[in-house]
Amino acid sequence: MNRDKEVFSLIQKKGLIYQLDEKGRIVRQKPWLGDLFAFVYDSAMANNVFPKKFGASMVKHYEILRSLFRDVTDKEIVELAAGNGDAVRFLNPENQYSGVDISTGLLRQAKRKFEAFGFRECTLYVADAASTPLADHCCDIAICNLSMNFFDDCEAFIAEVRQILKGNGVFYASVPVPERKTTKSVIHGTLFSEDELKEKFTRHHFLFEPLPHHNGALLYFTARLAE
Repeated sequence: MNRDKEVFSLIQKKGLIYQLDEKGRIVRQKPWLGDLFAFVYDSAMANNVFPKKFGASMVKHYEILRSLFRDVTDKEIVELAAGNGDAVRFLNPENQYSGVDISTGLLRQAKRKFEAFGFRECTLYVADAASTPLADHCCDIAICNLSMNFFDDCEAFIAEVRQILKGNGVFYASVPVPERKTTKSVIHGTLFSEDELKEKFTRHHFLFEPLPHHNGALLYFTARLAE
């Protein structure tokens, strides 16, 4: 599926790249709580979101991701909804990394982390994951962890993933699904089942493959572009 992709003008400020509108003004993203509470993001994930909402282990989560990306080097990687730079926990710094998120507060944290961990090539965009300023077919790997349930338009997001991946590219994701949820706490956003996710990715010409990892409510999967 092809679609017309809007061409964005960009500006860099304090290490982050912003989109400009037709009048040369910075495009303001929808406000997100993380901009106000970015400084407690890590502790909130470790002490609340993982154990109480996902019924999962944050330690196991990163063990799984490290196992998936252990041998990945010298690749062009895009992380959508990149958050505060936790990709440093599982990605080799020899990869070329681009992160996209609507939260400037989290991306500022991410910038400091990537610099501290020695990533040679790291570019951070303040943008919507479903409408990025990235070039078509720009990456070998796209990643989205723990965020797909928050997107207003999942179909637009999947179309964007298809647009930025190279022909042999692969998308890695983790997301809570309702059939694995065991806690009584509410997981915010829209939860799609594994079957629903498979149907959506298949409709966009992906080969959807659930991965054999179990960690509370989280589903780990890949989606590869079909021939």
